[in-house]
Amino acid sequence: MTRRHPVEPAEIDTSVPHSARIWNYWLGGKDNYAVDREAGDAYVRTFPGIVDVARHSRAFLARAVRHLAGEAGIRQFLDVGTGLPAVDNTHQVAQRVAPDSRIVYVDNDPLVLVHARALLTSTPQGATDYVDADLHNPAAILRAAAATLDFERPIGLMLMGILGHVGDYDVARSIVRRLLDGLPSGSHLTLYDGTNAFNEAFEEAQEGYDDSGAIPYRLRTPEEITGFFEGLELLEPGVVSVARWRPEAAPWGEPADVDAFCGIGRKP
Repeated sequence: MTRRHPVEPAEIDTSVPHSARIWNYWLGGKDNYAVDREAGDAYVRTFPGIVDVARHSRAFLARAVRHLAGEAGIRQFLDVGTGLPAVDNTHQVAQRVAPDSRIVYVDNDPLVLVHARALLTSTPQGATDYVDADLHNPAAILRAAAATLDFERPIGLMLMGILGHVGDYDVARSIVRRLLDGLPSGSHLTLYDGTNAFNEAFEEAQEGYDDSGAIPYRLRTPEEITGFFEGLELLEPGVVSVARWRPEAAPWGEPADVDAFCGIGRKP
């Protein structure tokens, strides 16, 4: 089952780079423009490791959703800051584990809205929905999500690489807290964001990107990312580089740290 909220997408601005389109480019997608590829290439010249950050972050999303839908028994997901569709979107991973999973995607980006139809392919047993709403308005997000999700049952809240767009740390923490306050006990918060823990070139590349006229993104410390989980029960191994959150076995050994930290916390 799918639900579509009738909204008209705003005009897409192709004159400045866009973070979702650049991320799509780094992941090998085709939903990007020349301005995004130019900005993405400039970023890589300064910080080549960004491609590893993008790939490991995407792999973390898949591992996290598999855990939540499997071991944790979560059947409902609220994915805020969806971004462009890619391989293994939240509903695809969750519904492979549990076909009755229900997923609500949230974004307010016109380009994401144009492509939202790719996110609205559900199993007959489950449901997907796309909500056009602003991260800064948690109350509106929760109200709209209630059309698809049962707020009497645990929900997996996903904030994947989105909080860096909220420049003020206290405001970002308030957004997380207000979203969590609306969710029942047993719900889980899953998030990652870019950090400045390992490579100063990341900061330099980000500053250059921010100067391009695109929406800025703030890199945070691992300690700041840990602060988003205040009051929650952190799952092992805690807040770590996305490459090190329960990595799958590989013949070449442990993965290297990358500059994005993540975690999953359970609401008591």
